[in-house]
Amino acid sequence: MSLVGNLEDLGLGEILQIVSLSRKSGILRLHSRGRQGTIVFRLGQVIQATSSTHQDNLGEALIRKGAIDLATLRSALAYQDREGFRERLGSILCNHHDVPAEIVEEVVREQIESVVYSLFAWAEGTFDFELQENLEAVDAIRLDPMQFMLSQGLNPQFLAIEGSRIVDEQRHFDAQPSPVPPGSGQPEAGRHEPDVDEAFDLLQMSPPARAVLPEADVPLVLVDDDEDTLRELTVLLNRNGFRVFPFARSEDTLIQVDSLHRQGEQPLVVVDLIMPRMDGTGILGGMELLELLRSNFPTLRVLVVSDYHNLEAERRIGQMGYPFILKPRRAQLADYQELAAFAPLFLDNLATLMAGKAVPCPSDVVNLADELRLELGEDFAVMSERVEPSTGISLLRSMLSELNDPGLGGGITLLVLRFAAEFVNRAVIFVVKRDEIVGLGQFGIADREGSADEQVRQLRIPRDADSVFAEVLEAGHPAVIRPEQIFWNRYLFDKLGDGLPDEVFLGPIVSEGRVVAVLYGDNLPELKPICNTESLEIFLSQAGIAMEKALLARKLQENSREGL
Repeated sequence: MSLVGNLEDLGLGEILQIVSLSRKSGILRLHSRGRQGTIVFRLGQVIQATSSTHQDNLGEALIRKGAIDLATLRSALAYQDREGFRERLGSILCNHHDVPAEIVEEVVREQIESVVYSLFAWAEGTFDFELQENLEAVDAIRLDPMQFMLSQGLNPQFLAIEGSRIVDEQRHFDAQPSPVPPGSGQPEAGRHEPDVDEAFDLLQMSPPARAVLPEADVPLVLVDDDEDTLRELTVLLNRNGFRVFPFARSEDTLIQVDSLHRQGEQPLVVVDLIMPRMDGTGILGGMELLELLRSNFPTLRVLVVSDYHNLEAERRIGQMGYPFILKPRRAQLADYQELAAFAPLFLDNLATLMAGKAVPCPSDVVNLADELRLELGEDFAVMSERVEPSTGISLLRSMLSELNDPGLGGGITLLVLRFAAEFVNRAVIFVVKRDEIVGLGQFGIADREGSADEQVRQLRIPRDADSVFAEVLEAGHPAVIRPEQIFWNRYLFDKLGDGLPDEVFLGPIVSEGRVVAVLYGDNLPELKPICNTESLEIFLSQAGIAMEKALLARKLQENSREGL
């Protein structure tokens, strides 16, 4: 098993985040009080979910929706049986019974979400994640011929947010005092002891009262260059009565605002401060957009958001008369508590704008170090010793804490090498430059004719050469591979010494959308297999984010000093 543990120590939301970050494929199995549940992942996305307590199936759901009748379902099941279950029920209904694919997709999506949310109510038990390297094997999984499977999959981080929200709201609901009929023998006032297994009942209840916002469907133009943030804010605004026009580029935003004005509508506009300018340069594209909006639509009601402070930019925003608030950072989007804390502030500011009132400007006093600590504060729970954890999981939390230090700078690569020592006998960090891959640092390399560090720094391999690095540079994903006997591989192993490894680990460090470094690891002089690298892969992804955010913070500070 690649990842095992107890639900009391590592909750389902955290498990979903780990699999999502590592972009793995496989089956997560949950066991609690005699109940069994499964979630199937393909490249980190949820494509299937089942539960012994959730017995609904695709055919019944489509019948309830009115998409098919019982005769059609029976005919499709008979066809599936005759063909040896080689085709999924949804595909048969679409291809042979003219059921619209959009309806099947919608029902499958809803049912998978329901199953996953019900599993969040399992507060105790065990889990194990079985890694599947072969994607064809994942696609061929058939736990039930009538169950639900998506081709594209659902975002586990979104499921984690919603599942946590359901459980938290049920706990809050259960904690409230409820009236007790006289003579019932029960205390007249008291709190119901919550049973988290009731949380799934919330799916059948009306949603709680939301922030009071639009009485009619108010147009709102939202611009944010981060895809995940744009999606989450769009969902939040749609649920609160807005008619949202989401965009990732300033140009599209201007066109939409102009179109709405021509139609006689006065939209609200939410602008992300930190994004590219329209010519693709710089990082304060939001400021450029604000200036254009102000000159062309002076009465426009605008809210400015950002995941970082920039004091000079915020002063200019205040001079324009626009309110400004901090939004969750990309790494915090999967944390329900962060979103739950942000939503009321966000909606209250929009409500104030709609009422035509001024919104107070934020304080200028900012601790950038604290901001970076918050951004990099991914907190993975440590598994209990009652079940043997995967290699490195127990160290992940402490290593991430060290990675959080904003003064770390170049020490990020040292942390990567330290963590890699838990998985391989020796490792080398390579910097990826425009034309070549260059050695930077190492551990475990034997000294020959001088310093091992100097040996590594002399390593240079053409970036476009056929070598062990070619695949990982193209895909941007970690891999354990068996090296081929080609020229640049022989050059590499000759320089590193100790012979030819049976297999090597290659982990890219991605920053600003490109591979900036690669971790190479092997088990020479031993030849033992390289196993259970999931937590190392997670750490590498966080190291890339740390590099990216540290660079962004430095750019912001430089821009602030230059006075823009």
